[in-house]
Order: sequence, then C-alpha cells, then structure tokens
Amino acid sequence: MKRELKKDGKFSFVEIGEGTPIVILHGLMGGLSNFDGVANFFPTKGYKIVIPELPLYTMPLLKTSVGTFAKYIHEFIKTRNYGKVILLGNSLGGHIALVTTKLFPDIVKGLVITGSSGLYESAMGESYPRRGDYDFIKKKAENVFYDPKVATKEIVDDVFATVNDRNKLVKTLAIAKSAIRHNMSKDLPKMHTPTCIIWGKQDNVTPPEVAEDFHKLLPDSDLFWIDKCGHAAMMEHPDEFNHLLNNWLSKRNF
Repeated sequence: MKRELKKDGKFSFVEIGEGTPIVILHGLMGGLSNFDGVANFFPTKGYKIVIPELPLYTMPLLKTSVGTFAKYIHEFIKTRNYGKVILLGNSLGGHIALVTTKLFPDIVKGLVITGSSGLYESAMGESYPRRGDYDFIKKKAENVFYDPKVATKEIVDDVFATVNDRNKLVKTLAIAKSAIRHNMSKDLPKMHTPTCIIWGKQDNVTPPEVAEDFHKLLPDSDLFWIDKCGHAAMMEHPDEFNHLLNNWLSKRNF
C-alpha cells in the first residue's frame, strides 16, 4: 500500500491514527511497506503509527553509522513532540532502536525488536554482495524468509537496484561495518526499558540463539516465537505478530 509521506523540515515520515506513538524503524534493505500489517492494525487499537524514512543513503559517509541514526531518531521524536514513544525495529532498525533507547531512555517507554542486529552480524558480513548477479541477489532475498515466495519480484528488484547503485552500496557497507563495531552485549544489562522480543524460529539471518541472548541480557524483556518464520516476522506472519505485540502492550499498560 502506498502511503502519503508527510514532511517536517528535514524529516519525511508516515503518520497514521491517534494515541500513544509507535515509532517504527525499518531495516537496511527494508522499506516502509514492510510494516503494512502493523500500520493497518494498531491505529484501530488506539495507537499512532509513525514510520520515519531513515537517511540511510543521504547521510554524509563519515556520519553513516548506527549512532548517528539513533541521534536522528531522537531529534525526530523531539521535533514532532511525541513525548515518550514505543520504538519498534526490525533488523538494522532494531539495532537503531536499541542504541536510541540506550542513549535517550527518557523518550522510550517500551522497545520492540524483531530479527534485530546488535549482537550478531551474519546479517551483513558474508559474501556481500555480488553486484551484477540477479540470481544471487534473489537467493539472498529469499533466504530472509521462511517461505521464499514472500520475496516478491518487487522486493528482489529493490535490493538489486540498491546494490547496483554505487553510492548506496558504499553506504550499505559503511552501515554494515558500523553495526558490527556497535555490538551491544555490554550495554544491554544496563538497559531497563521494558522490551518485547518477537522472533522467527527459522530466522537464518539472526538465528534463534540471538533472540535468546537478547532475552538473557536485557533485564526486563519478554520473548515470543513465531514458527515457520524467517527474519521479518511482521511481513511473513503479520496477524500473529500483531496479536503478540498487542497482548504485550496491553499487559504492560502501554
């Protein structure tokens, strides 16, 4: 679904509904549409869904890092006067949400991560990426999901275009390196923000033991599994994802 982008100064974002803001952070190869299921469901439950466009490819190269994106999100939340928000991130977006929560705990009332980087980065590293080889990129995209059919031609085309754009490729590799450097294992035990961890049991990118490590290291976390599910639970099983998250938000009185 195409959604209208709003503008506020340098920020572009989607905003739907009224209520407690759930600010959603997409991953490195992910777009705003990855969260259509969440964006359709939660405004009916009394939440405002906010999806900012992350400046992954427009930030100057020397500033292209997980920490800079966290500061960008903090500035965005302050500019929009959202008050305390729930941060929800997938993959790199989860990592940015974690760093934002670490740096600015006063603006985050709850944190939700799914397939998040931050502890383990096969996500980024190996055989990255053979630029002209469409079939290779297609296999990589399919590997993100339990059901390879979820990797539609549109998704594969988007990834292929990204890795064949020299500027985007350079930025992608800079972000990947920053993610690897920015390991969170020492930070997590000091982070007391209530955290909901929703993970695909068959995630090949950030395997299930990564979710277990997040759960062990974060002092106030709940871990939920979705079966027959890869790296992007909110895309592959949107109804189950929404059900788990909605129950958690109710239980936590968010």
